[in-house]
Amino acid sequence: MNPDTSPSGAHPIVRLEKVNKHFGSLHVLKDIDLEVTPGEVVVIIGASGSGKSTLIRCINGLEEFQQGHLEVDGSPLLPYGKATKALQRIRTEVGMVFQQFNLFPHLSVLDNVTLAPMKVRGWSRSDATEIAERLLERVGISDQAAKYPTQLSGGQQQRVALARALAMEPRLMLFDEPTSALDPEMIGEVLDAMRELAKEGMTMMIVTHEMGFAREVADRVIYIHKGEIAEEGPPETIFDSPKEAPTRNFLARVLQH
Repeated sequence: MNPDTSPSGAHPIVRLEKVNKHFGSLHVLKDIDLEVTPGEVVVIIGASGSGKSTLIRCINGLEEFQQGHLEVDGSPLLPYGKATKALQRIRTEVGMVFQQFNLFPHLSVLDNVTLAPMKVRGWSRSDATEIAERLLERVGISDQAAKYPTQLSGGQQQRVALARALAMEPRLMLFDEPTSALDPEMIGEVLDAMRELAKEGMTMMIVTHEMGFAREVADRVIYIHKGEIAEEGPPETIFDSPKEAPTRNFLARVLQH
């Protein structure tokens, strides 16, 4: 098989080969091999501290890795965080939504969304505003455009963060436990916005503890255990008939709560 194509024949938008990451003496990611194809929704699950968030933070260069090969949309990232022209390109093509909202408190919702397209992509204010207004409507908060982040609920702030990431027209969206900082009643509204993205064909990698959501939206679920991919497959396989004992034990713990 051509190493540059996936089993489906499509060129992968994300490719990792034997990627290793250390925090000092702590070996956080161990020989990670992973490909993600355009339009695929990959959900990453695992216990806290297993390496899930570190994995996706490596994909847009927020964390450096020490060994292996990692490329996004054909652009390689180098070990040890060595700067390449590819890194800037990757960061414009990859959107990320974090646990915390990271909005600028002194800017309105609309200005939070228009800032990056104007600064990074060089769009005019009118073009950026047109896109931002459309995205705020898409995530269900068009009526909040003039407000400031502190005037919004957590769920609304996270949807602003989602609109802000989408405003850069990314080819790939990364989500690092986007609902973990939200009150339970606000989780659903963020997940609904992510469901719509999945239906529209956005390529997504999602770290989450929301197992029902993972089962619903994922094309593939990856279970990470102690820095290694212990098991992966379609959600019905992972959740209904996992093959590996660590996967079974993890799911038994999280699904009983």
